[in-house]
Amino acid sequence: MSGFSPAFERLGAALAAVVLQQQETLAEFLPREDWSADLTARTYASGGVTVRVSLLGSYAARERTWLWGWANPQFGDAHPAVVPTLVIRSLGERLGVTEFTTPEVDLSWYDGPAGHGGELIAMAAGGVLGGAGYIGAGYDGGSAYLHVDDPQAPPAAWDPIPVPRLLTNAVSLFPHEPRLTLAGLLSHHRVPYRQSDVLTELWPPGGGTARAHFDGLGRFVEWESVLTQSRPTALA
Repeated sequence: MSGFSPAFERLGAALAAVVLQQQETLAEFLPREDWSADLTARTYASGGVTVRVSLLGSYAARERTWLWGWANPQFGDAHPAVVPTLVIRSLGERLGVTEFTTPEVDLSWYDGPAGHGGELIAMAAGGVLGGAGYIGAGYDGGSAYLHVDDPQAPPAAWDPIPVPRLLTNAVSLFPHEPRLTLAGLLSHHRVPYRQSDVLTELWPPGGGTARAHFDGLGRFVEWESVLTQSRPTALA
C-alpha cells in the first residue's frame, strides 16, 4: 500500500509519462560523464555541456528521507538555486499535496519499482516545473536532484511510437490511473483525443488514428495504431 497522499498519486499519474519522455530527451542531449555543479551560479556541467539548474531537494540513502532545498539549512528558500522551485510548495499548499509542503518526507516505507521514493518526488516536482528534465547528482550518502531550466536543452517532441512503452513504464511508477497518465501525455503535446472508461482514441499529427484499450479495472491492456495508408498494428 502506498504511503503517498492521494493528491500526490494523482498528480504523479498525470505527469509521469511526460516526465519520462523528457528524461529520455535530456539523456540524449546532456552527457553523463564527470560533472561539476555551482548552485550559487545555478550551473551544472558534464561532458563539455553546461546547463542552468535549480535545486529540488536531496534523498538521504541511510535515513531514507527526502529533504526539500528550501528546508535544507545549507540553502533555504532565499538561495538562488531554490527560489525557482518554490512554486512547487505553493502548488502543494493549494492542492493539498503534503509531499510538496513537508520539509523532510519520510520514505522508509517505500518498496516499489523506482530506486527509492525520492525519485518519484523528483519526478512529480520536475513535472510541475516543466523545463528540460531533472538530474540525479550522486554524493556520499545520497543524491541531490537538480531541475534543468535552460532553453538550449530541447523539449521532447511528439512521437507515437514510444507511447505504449512510456505509458507502461509510467504506470508501473504511478499506478493510480492509467487513463489519466495517457491523457496527461496527449494534452501536453496537444494531441486531440476522446476518452471513455475502456478506450482512448486519438488523432495524431500527420494523419491516422490510434487507440489505447483499458480493461474494466482501468488497466492499460493494448495499443493499436492505424497510420494513414497503412495496416493496423497492435502492441500489448
